[in-house]
Amino acid sequence: MFQSLVHYGIHFGLPLIIALLFFKKMWLKAYGIMLLGMLIDLDHLLANPIFASNRCSINFHPLHSYYAIVVYILLLIPKPTRLLGLGLVIHIIADTVDCWMM
Repeated sequence: MFQSLVHYGIHFGLPLIIALLFFKKMWLKAYGIMLLGMLIDLDHLLANPIFASNRCSINFHPLHSYYAIVVYILLLIPKPTRLLGLGLVIHIIADTVDCWMM
């Protein structure tokens, strides 16, 4: 239960805090764009079984690979992709913390 609270707290709470602190005038838009980072979980559909509670996503699923993570970090650099990159990096942080707690 605690692991799920931490995991989803990072997924939903951290982007909200960042949006409210750093994107005050457009916080809702910023929050929504960062939440789009959750779409990388679609790669779980390629796994068999789709969900395994004791499986670490990092470097198991294609969109959670180390190569993909490098791309997500690079998305932080240009301003037009910064919010999406931030959402993706936050997603990876949440999944990494989840792996540590297993």
